[in-house]
Amino acid sequence: MELRQLRYFIAVAEELNFTKAAYKLHISQPPLSRQIRQLEEEFGVQLFARDRTKVELTDPGKTFLREAHAVVNQANWAAQVLERSKSGHYGALRIAIASGLSGVIRRVLKSFAKRYPRVDVQCQDVLSGLQNEALRVRRVDVGFLRPPVASAHLESEPLFRERILVYIAETHPLAKRRKIQLQQVASEPLLLYDRDSSTGVYDKVLDLYRRAGITPKVIHVGMTPYQEAGALLVARRKGIYLGVGAVLSHPLQGSGLKAIPIDERDATIEVHMAWRKNEPSTVVHAFLDTTRRVLGISARSLKTAHS
Repeated sequence: MELRQLRYFIAVAEELNFTKAAYKLHISQPPLSRQIRQLEEEFGVQLFARDRTKVELTDPGKTFLREAHAVVNQANWAAQVLERSKSGHYGALRIAIASGLSGVIRRVLKSFAKRYPRVDVQCQDVLSGLQNEALRVRRVDVGFLRPPVASAHLESEPLFRERILVYIAETHPLAKRRKIQLQQVASEPLLLYDRDSSTGVYDKVLDLYRRAGITPKVIHVGMTPYQEAGALLVARRKGIYLGVGAVLSHPLQGSGLKAIPIDERDATIEVHMAWRKNEPSTVVHAFLDTTRRVLGISARSLKTAHS
């Protein structure tokens, strides 16, 4: 049984006249009669009762007509979906979002959903340091992360810059300042969490100290400043964190912590959008274009978040 035969059957069933059905289908009557006969022979059932004056559906034919309509309608719908998917209007998309970027990316997702409501967008929290591999092995399709980006396998574009902030206790003498220089906290222990979680931020923090001529007293900890244990360390004056503004500008409620911008040259870090090289998916490229439009991307002039 072929889809063409179902269309032929429906035409005859609606017209109850082979000549009119053939005209409607833009074919001659003999091929139409032959296709209906083949359909009946394939299933060993008579679909039409014919005589010299009229054509009528048999009971099996009436039952088959309902199912034939359902199959043809579904086939037509599938064709529409396929056609629209070429322009990114249908499909699925998996997005990886590094810590603290959900606020910015939410604007992109909202705009994309309005334009492509039938695309199933799935978001995952994935640390920047893990996104390169997640993209390479196709666990996600687009990543929002802080460098480095594995350029051997991935394409990327810078979106904006984030401020580097110092995370200190509210009881700290510098807590009421609008900006803090590293020399002012040079004697404070620097709390550092796992480099693999965000290589770019980790290296940037140490580079700021190096350029300021300071050798920090580093204490390696297993928690971040926006986790309860990390916040308690700072609140108890056990040390300070330096981290990304998008994360640190929203400390835990009642944590007793303050996030203050670092007053040093180039105390920012880029946020990138990354995807696989030679990506064929129209859905992915539709999302990339939406991101560029919403965030107003210019490769020559990066914006600074939380300026």
